[in-house]
Amino acid sequence: MTEHANGKVLVDYDDPVTIVTINRPQVKNACDVETVQTLHDVFAAFEADDEARVAILTGAQGAFCAGADLAELASGSSLHFCWAGKDRGATRRRLSKPVIAAVEGHAVAAGLVLAVWCDLRVAAATAVFGVFCRRFGGPMPNGCTVRLPRIVGESRALDMLMTGRSVDANEAKLIGLADRLVPAGQALAAATELARQLAGFPQTAMLSDRASTISQWDYEEEEAIDREIAGAQPAMKGHFQSGAGSFVDGAGRHGAFE
Repeated sequence: MTEHANGKVLVDYDDPVTIVTINRPQVKNACDVETVQTLHDVFAAFEADDEARVAILTGAQGAFCAGADLAELASGSSLHFCWAGKDRGATRRRLSKPVIAAVEGHAVAAGLVLAVWCDLRVAAATAVFGVFCRRFGGPMPNGCTVRLPRIVGESRALDMLMTGRSVDANEAKLIGLADRLVPAGQALAAATELARQLAGFPQTAMLSDRASTISQWDYEEEEAIDREIAGAQPAMKGHFQSGAGSFVDGAGRHGAFE
């Protein structure tokens, strides 16, 4: 494990899985600017590492992230920093490889932003999501108003964004905000198992489907489909033929993954 920003961010390398932990438990892993910029840097390093296939984002000691550091905000020193800004904003853009959120406890305000920035969310029974900054006048200029409605739909997103109410793990699973629901204390273990499953697949096909799914919002349907077809060609010409042959020969039958 390596420490970054004086221990505010921890990175653990588990074969093809990179585990990134926000380590500020004394403030429920609320992030100051240094922490956000460090998250940007460690995920950039993950993306550049050819051996790393899937990343997990989590928080230390039973909390995911309680948002921005309010003491720093109150001082005025971070008012012009945007989590989706171009100055090493961690949520500016999606990566070219999958990231899974392992959520225990609060993922609120800008912590919700980090959760919806990820591809998938594994939520423990203790998980709580919400735009808690609504109560003291905080906006969400960090990608949340773009990504949240794409995940849960416009009406549900507006309900969360305008009321600031809390959404527990069960409701999160019901509305599609959480993809997996696990017992308390099991989010990281379940996310790691899921990450290993994704890392074990032939990567070209999975990543081309992922890229098309993420980018299709930017195009009219016909153009999006053309781009989908073009992006799939390396996989069609690479693993798919040999993979189909393996299936014909008996591998992977009845839903078994190898």
